[in-house]
Amino acid sequence: MSMITERPVSNSGGQPPVRPVPEEAVNGQRGVRAVVSAYVALTKPRIVELLLVTTVPAMMLADGGMPSLWLVAVVLVGGSLAAGAASVLNCYIDRDIDQLMRRTKRRPLPAHTVSPRSALIFGLVLAAVSLALMAVFTNWLATGLTLAAIVYYDLVYTLWLKRTTAANTFWGGICGSAPVLIGWAAVTGSLAPAAWALFAVVFFWQMPHFYALAIKYKADYARAGVPMLPVVASVRRVNAEILAFSWLTLISSLAVWPLGMSPIYGVTALVVGGIFVVEAHKLCRRATRGEAVKPMRLFHWSTTYLTILFAAVALDALL
Repeated sequence: MSMITERPVSNSGGQPPVRPVPEEAVNGQRGVRAVVSAYVALTKPRIVELLLVTTVPAMMLADGGMPSLWLVAVVLVGGSLAAGAASVLNCYIDRDIDQLMRRTKRRPLPAHTVSPRSALIFGLVLAAVSLALMAVFTNWLATGLTLAAIVYYDLVYTLWLKRTTAANTFWGGICGSAPVLIGWAAVTGSLAPAAWALFAVVFFWQMPHFYALAIKYKADYARAGVPMLPVVASVRRVNAEILAFSWLTLISSLAVWPLGMSPIYGVTALVVGGIFVVEAHKLCRRATRGEAVKPMRLFHWSTTYLTILFAAVALDALL
């Protein structure tokens, strides 16, 4: 049997020599780590993290302070599992087009690290556990919204809209904005105007955020036959939508201000929203002039924007 051997430790100090480590054991440990990493990758942790950035501040605003830490923990775990389940099922449905795109061909299903059947079972189990947690420890409105978000993302957006219409990003924004409503409902059992206003912020924000990504990977989407707006529309049309939704993001964020928020939130929304709009205009100006567009600059700033804005929501709620 092949061994990976270590240099023996001197026995003069009374210590026993280091035993050789079987190579099969080392390879087995690496194999387990690779499989675990593959299953984690299916849940798209970065997307989960971004969704949770909006959930907790919404809960704090709904409570007018800091909700029960137990409730926050339940919603964080249940929301993470739900978002992870939706992403796993998305990977299962999209496995045919993922293998055609450079950006996604290394995902676990195209790379054959995880079988489609295993991914499907994994996604359904995550969804069941998340819904059970929400049903037992929150309320039926929050649970129903969680179920609706999973079903909408996978069956309506991924299976239908993403492959058939250039408006896929617009309609897909509904499920991406749902965590705000879920967090609010988990605290209050209802939905208030401020919850819908925050929902609108995240909804409108998603268009310039994902259009920037689609510009970067335009050739990938075209190769896979996915009708993302930058693939099927003119530069002028794409620019118009990026600018329109960037301004709507700023306007909707300012609409939250009179709904019980202080200048801490209002000034933050005005400043970071203004920077967001300026970055959108810069991207569109470069595209119109035929210059290097640099879409990831807007993409990364949009993530920073959302994080800062919802941090201001949380701070405002505490103070």
